[in-house]
Amino acid sequence: MERNCILKTGESGKVGNVIDAALLEECKKGDRAAQKVVYDALSSKMFAVCMRYMGGDREAASDILQDGFVTLFTKLDSYSGEGSFEGWARKIFVNTALMSLRKKDVLRQTEDVEAAWSVSADDPTPVQNIGYQELCKMIAALPPGFRTVFNMYVVEGFSHKEIAEALNISETTSRSQLQRARALLQSKIKEKF
Repeated sequence: MERNCILKTGESGKVGNVIDAALLEECKKGDRAAQKVVYDALSSKMFAVCMRYMGGDREAASDILQDGFVTLFTKLDSYSGEGSFEGWARKIFVNTALMSLRKKDVLRQTEDVEAAWSVSADDPTPVQNIGYQELCKMIAALPPGFRTVFNMYVVEGFSHKEIAEALNISETTSRSQLQRARALLQSKIKEKF
């Protein structure tokens, strides 16, 4: 089966990967070539998601990526076709990473919300002097619980209620973890500059 059909020129004239319904139907039937096309289209973006949640641990992120694709292909029937396929896939990879973190019980490292409020995250910082890669390294170095909540809230756009439900923690704990993560990041930035 020819797979060039999934490459389409957009309005800007750039070529981009398009995962269409026909390709997904082939994946549902177990067509390895179709699955490889989907894997190739999504793997680099989803690996970045996995790296964020695994704190930069490439081996752990690779394991999550592999598990995520297994889940994606086994649950492909649950994709309704509504909304972005990439967004649907991203949720699978985030949930796969969260399941891994839950198994390791790293999400239970919490602090009382009162302790979190004593650390100010509102002080001005020289963020404009820091590069993207350096900031990513600092986020990756956060303790797993802090990093997970930070990624879910700041990067993925989850609400504290959604985070609490996904991680089986209270909303107060989610807010506390976020506050501590921000404070630690600001402290690291201040140290650096």
